[in-house]
Amino acid sequence: MGQDLRNWNVEDEQFWETKGRKIANRNLWISIPALLCGFAVWLYWGIITVQMINLGYPFEKSQLFTLSAIAGLTGATLRIPSTFFIRIAGGRNTIFWTTSLLMLPAAGTGLALQNADTPLWVFQILAFLSGIGGGNFASSMSNISYFFPKRMQGYALGMNAGLGNFGVTTMQIVIPAVMTVAMFGGPGRELINASGTLIGKIPAGTITYIHNAGYVWLIPLIPLAFLTWFGMNNIRDKHVSPDIPNPIVSFAIITFMLLLGFIAAYVGVWLMLPSVEGGLKTSGWGVSKWIALPIVIALTVLLLKMIPGQVGQNLTRQYRIFGNKHTWAMTVIYTMTFGSFIGYSAAFALAIKVVFGFQHIMVDGVMTHDTVNLEGPSALTYAWMGPFIGALIRPVGGIIADKLGGARVTQWVSIVMVASALGVAYFLQKAYASATPQDYFLPFMILFLILFTATGIGNGSTFRTIAAVFDKEQAGPVLGWTSAVAAYGAFIIPKVFGEQIKATTPEYALYGFAIFYAVCIAINWWFYLRPNAYVKNP
Repeated sequence: MGQDLRNWNVEDEQFWETKGRKIANRNLWISIPALLCGFAVWLYWGIITVQMINLGYPFEKSQLFTLSAIAGLTGATLRIPSTFFIRIAGGRNTIFWTTSLLMLPAAGTGLALQNADTPLWVFQILAFLSGIGGGNFASSMSNISYFFPKRMQGYALGMNAGLGNFGVTTMQIVIPAVMTVAMFGGPGRELINASGTLIGKIPAGTITYIHNAGYVWLIPLIPLAFLTWFGMNNIRDKHVSPDIPNPIVSFAIITFMLLLGFIAAYVGVWLMLPSVEGGLKTSGWGVSKWIALPIVIALTVLLLKMIPGQVGQNLTRQYRIFGNKHTWAMTVIYTMTFGSFIGYSAAFALAIKVVFGFQHIMVDGVMTHDTVNLEGPSALTYAWMGPFIGALIRPVGGIIADKLGGARVTQWVSIVMVASALGVAYFLQKAYASATPQDYFLPFMILFLILFTATGIGNGSTFRTIAAVFDKEQAGPVLGWTSAVAAYGAFIIPKVFGEQIKATTPEYALYGFAIFYAVCIAINWWFYLRPNAYVKNP
């Protein structure tokens, strides 16, 4: 345990059965809870902001949406450098250090939430730091891909991603529960609006300890830091990590590359977000996200490319993935599945709160959306269900794809995603124009759960496709790169929901997503399912 591995050849059946399987499974089962905590810390703003509304924190709803958006943007951007960590710094070194770094936003968020007068810019900086958890997915998936033979990639990557993604569900269940107990001391605050937990509503006037939402993640992160260090391995082979420096140098390289990602992410925030009193300095230009995001991605890649010495040379070798057309096809397809899952996970709770938690009534000929709906569903009671199903079904998607082919399974779920997105759009439109939006909650919820299920199955099937299309050296970086671009869904979907809710047309967001899914159906068919496809149903 903890030793560097050499001559790692899991495609050799005898090696796999006598030595490889045990080591691979140990690394997988340590990787999963570490990734779970990464997802929890990355996306907990979707739950925290709901409770900030319920506790009367002095921020507008649109400002609170920006916290999830900032965390989503940063987490996606940090996946780009994280894509290349394993080859440069080794799996054990990378997972230990990036897991340990999660303690910074967890402790900082707990401290900031103890005071309702904490300025917006502090929460925005903490949202930036939470992005570390989002970045961890790229390095985690890349790392696990090297431990298992190709015939088991759907299973291994589906388990790592699927159970790791349970961090979203775990967070959505744990945070509302721990906020009801003074487990870390500190001042409590009275609920102004009713809140909720897994078991039901909590009435207004109840004392709530919102700062527990940050502190609670220190409980698993501290022992996990020790477990990743003493239980995981670096693979010192030419196709994985041939030249790993000592741990201190590895940590320094990882930190520097993350810093470059933070710089690029802030450029995106500076370009896109409006200038808000009390918030971080931005241009106020409101540059379109469709222009700003390509700038952020290109800037991140360029900054990494400029790193001198052996790190830069290593990156140049890994950048060969960009010359492969399948990299770009799978980037789009993976964005459809994982991008949708992570984006909906980030926006689901706040969308339920804003659409169904308020009455939408005409006052002097103007539609208003500020009257609390006492009959509305509790966002914190229901929001965990979608991410739970999407994460739970993901390993199943990988296993099915191992048997039937990744592209075929992806095509089926894409069609389901188009239909369910259009259905969600219909009921969103009805709810956001009704004084009794709860009448439309049940069909909205059922269709959204179907949508989450499809994203999970499709996510598992795309892992299979990537593992089958790319060779061993490229598969890891491609997994990281596609996950990086797809993770911008955690920024785009909350941002689009926020914009369309402000424009009183939330259904337009789902119409746009459905059109994108239809484009992905065409790409998947052209590359992997048509007669004479480049690779037939990988």
